[in-house]
Amino acid sequence: MAQNLVICGVSAEVTERIKKLKISKSKTNNAVVLKVDLESRQIVLDEEYEDTSIEELQNELPSHRPSYVFLSYEYKHDDGRISYPFIFIFISPSGCKPEMQMMYSGSKLNLVKETEVSKVFEIRSTEDLTEEWLLEKLKFFR
Repeated sequence: MAQNLVICGVSAEVTERIKKLKISKSKTNNAVVLKVDLESRQIVLDEEYEDTSIEELQNELPSHRPSYVFLSYEYKHDDGRISYPFIFIFISPSGCKPEMQMMYSGSKLNLVKETEVSKVFEIRSTEDLTEEWLLEKLKFFR
């Protein structure tokens, strides 16, 4: 029953933008950051980053509120191959208002379902979003 609960809807603009990022032929790291519009209870576009590093992305993300990050990442395998995994990262900083934490956490599953992403990760702080952390997580997917 809880898996069918939708706390915040996903705007059509978000769905379309994520779809474009997912099928992009870009050979660089690109990200779309989403937030919850508290008034409309919709997940909306916050920022977009093209040709960005993980460090630059980390520095741009808000540390005071949760965020949803979709990332098309240039992953260089040990054998020389290059792939571009499509990644979802839910950032839920401790110290946020409990209502905000619950709204973002409760909307995460619906967002993942709507965007059909399979590489889903969660971190508690923007400081945890590092190149090393991401590479370690991606090793599982080879």
